[in-house]
Amino acid sequence: MGIQTWTFIIVGITFALYIGIAIWSRASSTKEFYVAGGGVSPLANGLATAADWMSAASFLGMAGIIAFEGYDGSVYLMGWTGGYVLLALLLAPYLRKFGKFTVPDFIGDRYYSNVARTVAVVAALFVSFTYVAGQMRGVGVVFSRFLEITENQGVYIGMVIVLFYAFLGGMKGITYTQVAQYCVLIFAFMVPAIFISIMATGNPIPQLGFGSAGEDGVYLLDKLNGLMTDLGFTAYTDGSKSTIDVFFITAALMLGTAGLPHVIIRFFTVPKVKDARKSAGYALLFIAILYTTAPAIAVFARTNLMETVENTPYKEIPSWFTKWEDTGLIAWIDKNSDGNIQYLPGDATEGKPIFIDARGEHGQRRISNASNTANELYVDRDITVLANPEIAGLPNWIIALVAAGGLAAALSTAAGLLLVISTSISHDLIKKQFAPDISDKKELLIARLSAVLAVIVAGYFGINPPGFVASVVALAFGLAASSFFPAIVMGIFSKRMNREGAISGMIAGLGITTYYIARFKLGWIGDPENSTPNDWWFGISPEGFGTVGMLFNFGIALVVSRFYAPPPESVQDIVENIRIPSGAGEAIEH
Repeated sequence: MGIQTWTFIIVGITFALYIGIAIWSRASSTKEFYVAGGGVSPLANGLATAADWMSAASFLGMAGIIAFEGYDGSVYLMGWTGGYVLLALLLAPYLRKFGKFTVPDFIGDRYYSNVARTVAVVAALFVSFTYVAGQMRGVGVVFSRFLEITENQGVYIGMVIVLFYAFLGGMKGITYTQVAQYCVLIFAFMVPAIFISIMATGNPIPQLGFGSAGEDGVYLLDKLNGLMTDLGFTAYTDGSKSTIDVFFITAALMLGTAGLPHVIIRFFTVPKVKDARKSAGYALLFIAILYTTAPAIAVFARTNLMETVENTPYKEIPSWFTKWEDTGLIAWIDKNSDGNIQYLPGDATEGKPIFIDARGEHGQRRISNASNTANELYVDRDITVLANPEIAGLPNWIIALVAAGGLAAALSTAAGLLLVISTSISHDLIKKQFAPDISDKKELLIARLSAVLAVIVAGYFGINPPGFVASVVALAFGLAASSFFPAIVMGIFSKRMNREGAISGMIAGLGITTYYIARFKLGWIGDPENSTPNDWWFGISPEGFGTVGMLFNFGIALVVSRFYAPPPESVQDIVENIRIPSGAGEAIEH
């Protein structure tokens, strides 16, 4: 059977499973919609957390960035892995003991202020919409190739699917759907990695394979370094980012992880604080399987791509190339008119390729925005994991399986983010501030309607993303680090931090980070055409500026808090109580 047929079968089966689970676990109360009734087992929550955490950025984007940036791309691996450890050990048990549904709920009560709650809601919306843009873009990339439709049409299909089970089941439906999605995504990620590792090095363990020698006796990384330097690229294992930028990006990803509302909320779904700790441990184990494999897939993919396409006549190019070319995610420009593909340093196009309807003399799709570099090949980084099995010549069912895995990763995280958005509106704004006496049934209706609105906005950002999946998600981490992380840490560990300090810090941190991203990443401020990395403040990229925003947040909060009275004694008692280790039982009530 062909790839498209296999894709329809495997994706159809997985989607039917997700929808079936959503119908079976339909939420009937706000507690089930927000935190799955608080009765999820640690193992199930660990699986769900891993799926929620490992988004399209992990499944598709991270290996793509490592494949094309080499050593520089490792900041994503270090930041996201270290960040989850930080979250699991430093924050999750304490937040669970506090016993609230959402992060804005924690901030509103801890800082005894609806203003603080509102600022937290705004921050949650900023983070969630930025993050979900990457997920919807990932869905579009998968569908565009394997269902042979446009990327935009793929986003529309993803919107309908994710809305269905988020609308019906809320956190209850999402939790058990994510358990299934983790099983699908990890199987889909590991199977081709094992096959390709055996083909390339004879070692069935990918984590060891990419550091092993092939049949020619040459170590794979040495071989890739040689291929790249021969063509004029920097060696794969050499970095080009400045030390300060590497540090700030890694810190932003780590600290942003500890402030991500859709991950934090997962620890409210278990019955006890000790269950939150257990589920964090399970999730770390499940996450490590994928994260230790991603560098291997990156090396396999980059090596296979360079060996397959470099100086190959276009008329002899494999069919996988033309299939991806039709999606607009690969492009070739014959700049020297020799009919051969030249893969050299530099960007082949100015941004995403803009195709011309008429075909070129060799049958290639022509583009109108070729750059002046010698490079003739444009490859969208987000196709690295998806195209790798095709490039390696693996069976069609494995290629389709990877497509199902990519969709599982993107949709699982998108669902969690949509829930954060809907609960922020229905619970933290409507219930807590404007209509405290609203019935449970009406609050649930508002939550579901908010999810509808959220998925429409998410779809727009998926169709018009500000960059590749992993880089877009990195911006969300920066926003989370600059807004939530200081407020949460000081809310747990500082009895002296008051509402005035926390509010000022969140506004300052989120404001300066948003400005920097709008100016240097999105081009909404200043002169984007003349903006270069040389214009970055202190040499820090937009992906790493969240660390600066976080430091700004801490500084402003600490200074402002000293000009106002300490929190009330009742709040200080709560802070003292949530840090008592003996409270590993039920969450406190207050």
